[in-house]
Amino acid sequence: MKDIKLKRNMKYYFNKKTSGTFDDAVQRVTEGLSKEGFGVLTEIDVKATLKKKLGEDFYNYKILGACNPPYAHKALLEEDKIGTMLPCNVIVQERKPGKIEVSAINPLASMRSIKNKGIHDIAFEIASKLKKVVKEL
Repeated sequence: MKDIKLKRNMKYYFNKKTSGTFDDAVQRVTEGLSKEGFGVLTEIDVKATLKKKLGEDFYNYKILGACNPPYAHKALLEEDKIGTMLPCNVIVQERKPGKIEVSAINPLASMRSIKNKGIHDIAFEIASKLKKVVKEL
């Protein structure tokens, strides 16, 4: 792997705006993740949770907890506490009807504090895959 320079002002996410229905966007994201070797371990419906727990109305917002098992395994072998930073979250939100925004964690930014080149190499690979998923929406 090449030596990775971690930029100081690196954004902690990748994002893209798109249009269509919210459910279609969630499905397209899930399919894109699958093509890159990710499964969705968790799906948190923030809108439903805020309504149930607080009685608050909120816009469509889902958090997808994505995991790429081979890379997760490599990361766990490198750093046994890395599970605190797994899975990789991807959000799909619809603040206005038909206006969808998808954002994915940038693992290079989130792993910056870990002083382990092996983790940085893995983060680079995962960042490339997540960026591709978002870009291809």
